[in-house]
Amino acid sequence: MSFSKLDLTGRVAVVVGGTSGIGRAIAHGMAEAGADVVCTSRSIGQVDVAATEIEAKGRRTIRVASDVSDRGSLENLLGECVTAFGKVDILVNSAGRTKREPTLDLDDETWNAILETNLTGTLRACQVFGRHMIENGYGRIINIASLSTFVSLFEVAAYAASKAAVASLTKSLAIEWAKRGVNVNAIAPGVFRTALNEKLLDETPRGQEFLTRTPMGRFGDVTELAGAAIFLASDAASFVTGEVLVVDGGFLASGVNQ
Repeated sequence: MSFSKLDLTGRVAVVVGGTSGIGRAIAHGMAEAGADVVCTSRSIGQVDVAATEIEAKGRRTIRVASDVSDRGSLENLLGECVTAFGKVDILVNSAGRTKREPTLDLDDETWNAILETNLTGTLRACQVFGRHMIENGYGRIINIASLSTFVSLFEVAAYAASKAAVASLTKSLAIEWAKRGVNVNAIAPGVFRTALNEKLLDETPRGQEFLTRTPMGRFGDVTELAGAAIFLASDAASFVTGEVLVVDGGFLASGVNQ
């Protein structure tokens, strides 16, 4: 196999939730691998900043905000991409939310809001862009799962349920669309430091437990997710579908570390 199969030149990628954190790192990686990349989120200001970063890498993009809770906004996003580029080859679903709360106190509104974004929003984007990919006979969809897809994390039951369901959804779509040219996979990140969680990771017993459970002895850098995403988006992964690729520094393999 030629390593040129990892080259994304000529491909068009849409990263939902691509203006910050994991999504932004994956978007940058795909641009560096040759793809034209559209980063989208609810904030047009953040979309504009992300687009400027993609353009600075010499790639094409457009500026379109979207909301995974609004199917019409996703359909508009697809339409704008097709007008600008003629197609969308790659979809990354990175929009997400969580809230830590004892499950006894978890109300319906919080439960529904988390599943609406993490699970139903992922489904909507897969449906909107998946139909386009099936019509073209080619597509790569990458969903974002979690450690909590596989193991429980204390007091985040709604998030864990949503991410376990994302893995199941990924496998369901993979077998439905496998003969139609569309591969559907997921990445399950371990513990990665971002602007939103660095205080928790560095200053709390929860953060220390995450660190102890990670055999590499450090938290991940979000740029370390780009390689997995590029692989799954590329022709090097032409026979890979229905997979949840874990990038976690050994967390899930961990038993006793000392």
